[in-house]
Amino acid sequence: ELIALAKAHPNQLRHGSTGSGSPHHLAAELFKTMAGVKMIHIPYKGASPALVDVVAGHIEVYFGAMVSVIPHVKSGRLRALGVTSMKRTQAAPEIPTLDEQGMKGFETGSWFGVALPAGAPREIINKLHAEVVRIIRLPEVTERIASEGADFVGNTPEEYTAFVRDEIAKWGKVVKMSGAKVD
Repeated sequence: ELIALAKAHPNQLRHGSTGSGSPHHLAAELFKTMAGVKMIHIPYKGASPALVDVVAGHIEVYFGAMVSVIPHVKSGRLRALGVTSMKRTQAAPEIPTLDEQGMKGFETGSWFGVALPAGAPREIINKLHAEVVRIIRLPEVTERIASEGADFVGNTPEEYTAFVRDEIAKWGKVVKMSGAKVD
């Protein structure tokens, strides 16, 4: 639906972001590239002003974090077209993924991890990893994470390192392709 509208009206739809070069901006740039559409980027200074403007109808599109968007969707002030993860979120399982809707391989999202200085002793890495996993698996922590539209991955330190490398390569290409500059 959004793709058809954007193709019918190139460079007329406006998408807001939390600032040039932000994850929200780059998610929209990846979407535009994969969908073959042109939209105007409107950078804001944070999520709040972007959300205010999309709710008010001053911009048409916003790629935002689940934690800030879901309350507006549940209240009926915003309409969610899809989630950008590869699987539906527990916070709103009725919202399909963009991948499900035909944008095969489209995946973006914020993530958090724990990092240590290069060369940290393996014993410390293993101990910290085990403790972080233990805490995040506590029911109250897991429930809180899920309520905000996030998922705990809990991969190994080696898998996390590979993931970070892949993310750097993926988003480096998006930045170059879009010409995005950091504010």
